[in-house]
Amino acid sequence: MSDKPITSFIEKHYLHFNAAALHDAAKGYVAHLKSGKKMLVSLAGAMSTGELGISLAEMIRQDKVQFISCTGANLEEDLMNLVAHSHYKRVPNYRDLTPEQERELLDKGLNRVTDTCIPEEEAFRRLQEHIYKIWKDADDNGERYFPHEFMYKLLSSGVLKQYYEIDPKNSWMLAAMEKNLPMVVPGWEDSTMGNIFASYCIKGELKASTMKSGIEYMMFLADWYTQNAEDKGIGFFQIGGGIAGDFPICVVPMLYQDLEMEDVPFWSYFCQISDSTTSYGSYSGAVPNEKITWGKLDIDTPKFIVESDATIVAPLIFGYVLGW
Repeated sequence: MSDKPITSFIEKHYLHFNAAALHDAAKGYVAHLKSGKKMLVSLAGAMSTGELGISLAEMIRQDKVQFISCTGANLEEDLMNLVAHSHYKRVPNYRDLTPEQERELLDKGLNRVTDTCIPEEEAFRRLQEHIYKIWKDADDNGERYFPHEFMYKLLSSGVLKQYYEIDPKNSWMLAAMEKNLPMVVPGWEDSTMGNIFASYCIKGELKASTMKSGIEYMMFLADWYTQNAEDKGIGFFQIGGGIAGDFPICVVPMLYQDLEMEDVPFWSYFCQISDSTTSYGSYSGAVPNEKITWGKLDIDTPKFIVESDATIVAPLIFGYVLGW
């Protein structure tokens, strides 16, 4: 029996078509890191509720990821899974649910993500009680932080430990907090915690300015990229599409075109896992070569697209990169 069962399996069986794309992307990821370059991982979809933390947390601990861009949902849903896992409800027959049955789930405080229902009371409200105090302290003191910095403060305070329901090593947010991993969370406002923060601002209990903005996130990313890319560039591993990927990848053309930093390197590796089909105007479905025309990738940038379900593909690639 191999001491690297996932790696050996991929190398033996993943030889053609979409499987070969996965294999090539994983080998490219390893080669990228071996060459001394850094990697940004973007998380769209509901990867935290899909428990990607089981593999992503180890990627963070082993320094295989140096920056994360994620949606507000992925930011908070990893913590929700951490503190309320036993209260989640799986609905394997979700395709068969009637509108009336969907409403019954709502009335029970269960918000469905495909086959998994997040328990509102144990997950959302449990976090809300504690994060509000941290928001309020910052607001009262005239301090401002990014959304992920507030979550790091929540985790580092230890107040959530009383609720932990999974092995903490499977929480990617805990791993990120422990490394103080740099992060951007574009469009955070459309997440549940973003909605809750907005409600406090509407009620006059908090100031909107206490939360740093998306423009400030772009400024933060621009500074990080210029300090870390050197002449090598940074790798870009994109899970899904949407704002989690589109926001950070634009930093390179912004630096080159708008700030006239003509020596800034392009992204030096690109892989996207997506089941979006190529269609007119689709960003998620656009083939990587289109990004050359936008000044994001270069002609010789290693480019991979794995057209499959990210909940299947990402753990396999991470397992390969980790040498599992």
